[in-house]
Amino acid sequence: MVIDLVVFALGWCAGWWLLWRVPTPVSGGTDPLGSLPAVSVVVPARDEQEALPVLLASLVPELHAGDEVIVVDDHSSDATADVARRGGAMVVSAPALPAGWQGKSWACQTGAGAASNGLLVFLDADTRLEPGGLDRLRRAAALTGGLYSVQPWHEVVRPHERLAALFNLVAMMGTGAFTPRARARTVGAFGPCLVTSVADYRAVGSHASVRGAVLDDLALAERYRDAGLPVTLRGGRGTITFRMYPAGLSQLAEGFTKNFASGARAVRPLTLAFLCAWLAALSAPAVLVAEAPGVAAGCYLAVAGQLRVLLRRLGSFGAVTAALYLAPLGVFVAVFARSVVATFARRRVRWKGRDLGTRPPA
Repeated sequence: MVIDLVVFALGWCAGWWLLWRVPTPVSGGTDPLGSLPAVSVVVPARDEQEALPVLLASLVPELHAGDEVIVVDDHSSDATADVARRGGAMVVSAPALPAGWQGKSWACQTGAGAASNGLLVFLDADTRLEPGGLDRLRRAAALTGGLYSVQPWHEVVRPHERLAALFNLVAMMGTGAFTPRARARTVGAFGPCLVTSVADYRAVGSHASVRGAVLDDLALAERYRDAGLPVTLRGGRGTITFRMYPAGLSQLAEGFTKNFASGARAVRPLTLAFLCAWLAALSAPAVLVAEAPGVAAGCYLAVAGQLRVLLRRLGSFGAVTAALYLAPLGVFVAVFARSVVATFARRRVRWKGRDLGTRPPA
């Protein structure tokens, strides 16, 4: 039992280490608005007629003279293009998908090719800018250079969206960017919000260099790092929000099946060891309950308390999600297992009506 408690304590502490702090884009600044670079906001959109109005409405008050919003209609079967035009965006239709390309990378490449400004902001259609958010992004990216990426604050509305809690935590932890080591080498980026200068984007080969990657954000970030350009990762509280898979459990399962096994393959070994130790600590109460109910209850309270703190850094999951965390944990384990089978055994995942090959490039 002593050994079990030591192992639990180490895993529990690993969770604090992996998400020690979540810095956000800095507000304010003394530079006049005229000195900030004009931006081209590129939104790849496939069947996004429901989500686009929220994003476009949030962008309108954020735009300055010279800014532009480009929605790339990625062969949608709904009214995405019409909704985008009504929202004031320039609409570009993605040409037929070339062989060897994944759809989102092709849409981003198409949108970047139509951009007229020197700073690109790639946003997913289900995101929403907070007041002043676009200025914070353009200011931060201009200061850091390279690739600046923000994980949106998760706005939880429907009960099933709480089941994404562990996926959010593991995605942030797996980057290695939020530990006490400020200069730690990180992996990946956050696809919903990527900001880069056109010069740096072209220097790394644009999305063409990651054309076949299922996780274009992860692959693109590696191109920046390989080129010696910085990759800066931040949390989105106060800057950008989103709802993750609001359509229901099937959408949630499909989305995370696409992402998680491929993402795990890129996590650094030490970070992966810490993640496994932390997940083991989360599972400990269920393992110990038959042998030592009192100890299991204590471990459960320790985990629930930790999750209450950590989840507040990422979204509005609430105390109920932390208190009932075994439900999100069960969903996480089941979907991750499904993702492993689809990614490594079947070599194919599905997203928005497209089959995506997951074989790593030669």
